[in-house]
Amino acid sequence: MNLPASRGVLIALLLAFGAATLPAGDWPMLGGRPDRNMVASATGLPRDWAVAGPGGPARHVRWAAPLGDVTYGAPVVAAGRVLIGTNRAESPGAEKAGVLRCFSTEDGRLLWEAVHPKLADDAEDDSTIGLCSTPCVAGEEVFYVSNRGELVCRDVRDGREIWSLDFRARLGVEVNQASASSPLVVGELVFALTGNAAHPRTGKVRQPKAPSFVAVDRKTGRVVWQDASPGGRILTGQWGSPSHGVVDGVAQVLFPGGDGWLYAFAPADGRLLWKFNCKAHEKASPDGEPDTTFSLVAAPVFAGHRVLVAVGEPEAGSGPGALRCIDARGRGDLTATGELWRLGGEDFNDSISTVAVHEGLVYAADAPGYIHCVDLGTGRRLWVHDAKANIWGSPLVADGRLWVQTADGEVLQFALGRELRLLVKVPALPDAGHGTPVTAGGMLYLTGQRHLYAVGG
Repeated sequence: MNLPASRGVLIALLLAFGAATLPAGDWPMLGGRPDRNMVASATGLPRDWAVAGPGGPARHVRWAAPLGDVTYGAPVVAAGRVLIGTNRAESPGAEKAGVLRCFSTEDGRLLWEAVHPKLADDAEDDSTIGLCSTPCVAGEEVFYVSNRGELVCRDVRDGREIWSLDFRARLGVEVNQASASSPLVVGELVFALTGNAAHPRTGKVRQPKAPSFVAVDRKTGRVVWQDASPGGRILTGQWGSPSHGVVDGVAQVLFPGGDGWLYAFAPADGRLLWKFNCKAHEKASPDGEPDTTFSLVAAPVFAGHRVLVAVGEPEAGSGPGALRCIDARGRGDLTATGELWRLGGEDFNDSISTVAVHEGLVYAADAPGYIHCVDLGTGRRLWVHDAKANIWGSPLVADGRLWVQTADGEVLQFALGRELRLLVKVPALPDAGHGTPVTAGGMLYLTGQRHLYAVGG
């Protein structure tokens, strides 16, 4: 897309340096920062907790706020508010809907909620789930993708809608089961995946020219640029989320495609910088079909000039996956030249978890429930732990520990470092399950299917 020179330079500068302006102590987006690295600066977090019950009084649980019946998004925290997507709880006569809820961090009081009625077609908006997008708070606005395939901007103070971009009506997108991308705001642009997909009944992409990736003006909702690179090769859906980093002084925005490719663009104008086939390790069948329908759901993470991303997809079953480390300094198709290392085969299963990179170590989880520590420089796995439960959430590094929540709701705490040391295994809170621990303002936020818990103090 052509932009006036002065305007293009201004946007480029904002994109290059906008990531450094986050308020201290907040966790305003998926991964906390635009690089999506799951590392927080929190200290003084509790080591154990419990709700009141037969086993004794409540311990370190400050409040529990009600959600719907199913919750797959992660909470974000900014300016005294915590926001999370869920569904409307089943009740007689209640219309099924996705819901974004905003609570007070002080006491869990509901401040406002935004309700999005479910689409009529279950194939595009599964009636059994809700709003899956993890929102992004930037300034006084919150951005998210609704269950109806809309990129929405609201006033974070009162929930008033500022603008909405309907990917389906405006851009011709067709969604598979759910819209789940977690937007990213850098400078004056909002980045998101549209969710364009293969139809769940036929497996065919009916709208290959519809955009998969968009950059939108954060003030108006106007599409600044769009890209349809995955085209007709989308395997199932596109449920990933973009990330942003600066490598050798050049800003990059990464989009994980539903075709299994990772794409890097110049944020200001959408010019392709590089791409990488993250399914290159798979062998195609004789008729050309892919070995699996695994794609990229985990958000890619920047660590200096390196990008790390896991391969997997929750609807495709389980099997050998891959954790890839890519050199983001290259240009063009980097599949043959840009891989620094890969953990795969019998060593790493399918995964939809975003990694945490801290002091030269990569902490990653795969869907069957193995937690890995890998040397960032060499790709050598240093240790692995079997959690004995599936993991769909992402590991978090905070307060000198690694925190991982399993499908059973247990929270495992490990010592950071090159040797395996499981320090604590905290039993699940009521209805807790798949989730990603989040910390902000000295509190730890844990997500259950029906409740959001604030733990600390």
